[in-house]
Amino acid sequence: MTRARVLAVAVDCRKPELLAEVERLVMLGAKVLDDPPDDPWIVLADPEGNEFCVLPAR
Repeated sequence: MTRARVLAVAVDCRKPELLAEVERLVMLGAKVLDDPPDDPWIVLADPEGNEFCVLPAR
């Protein structure tokens, strides 16, 4: 039996206009998975289901 290998990579991006960037990514096919009210980031997934976060610029 062959097992598929999973490559895990953490991708986070910081943008000055957080909500505008999230909107742009959604228009490109991403899905918002979580927008925690007490955290500054938004969790999204690309069309293949790979999760990533968008954070406000420092």
